[in-house]
Amino acid sequence: MNEQIKTYAKRLKLSWIKEHFHEVEGSNNQEYLFKLFEAEIQQREERKVNLLLNQATLPKVNGKPFEWNEVQIPAGMTKEYLFNGEFIEKQENNIFYGGVGVGKTYLATLIGLNAIHKFGKSVKFYTVAGLVNRLLKANEKGTLSKLFKQIEKLDLLILDELGYIPLHKQGGELLFQVISMCYEAKSIIITTNLQFGQWNHVFGDPILTEAVIDRLIHHSHLVVFNGDSHRYKESLLQN
Repeated sequence: MNEQIKTYAKRLKLSWIKEHFHEVEGSNNQEYLFKLFEAEIQQREERKVNLLLNQATLPKVNGKPFEWNEVQIPAGMTKEYLFNGEFIEKQENNIFYGGVGVGKTYLATLIGLNAIHKFGKSVKFYTVAGLVNRLLKANEKGTLSKLFKQIEKLDLLILDELGYIPLHKQGGELLFQVISMCYEAKSIIITTNLQFGQWNHVFGDPILTEAVIDRLIHHSHLVVFNGDSHRYKESLLQN
């Protein structure tokens, strides 16, 4: 009987039940079945979250709560709306603008983690330079369509550090293709230390820059990070 149960559980892809059905106890058949299915669902959800976390490649966080004191949120938006990723349901974008070390990447990471743990969303984190390098390599190998399909499946794409490294012409054009593909289909968070008027230094082409900004700012929120670098302030405290 036990072997038959394992066989049926395997055919039904009930992996936890297949291995642990004999460990569950219930006062009646109904309670026993309930506990079995509850445990199976819990295991599946945990596996899904772990898979999404591995896929997301988010930076590690130190567990500290985010400090909102010096963050300027646009009118009509709340911290909860942003932090809980409610904008993802509306395929809205967020531009995080501010200096180095003011918490842009940290907040973007926390939003990504929330989206995965609370809502089971598909998230991917790239530095802009990292994504462009992957796009260029994929284009050389003829696997660009495969990479595009991976991005198309996302709910939230986080692009970190726009403006730190100027992009070559082909790299800028490929990044534009990604942004166009995401337009009104999924959400993007971009962190940058450059005002929109300076983005041409990154893309190197005024027409391409205008096209990128046009797609990003539609259905978008600008979140401004003021103040000094958190890392700099922490280093002063340690001295």
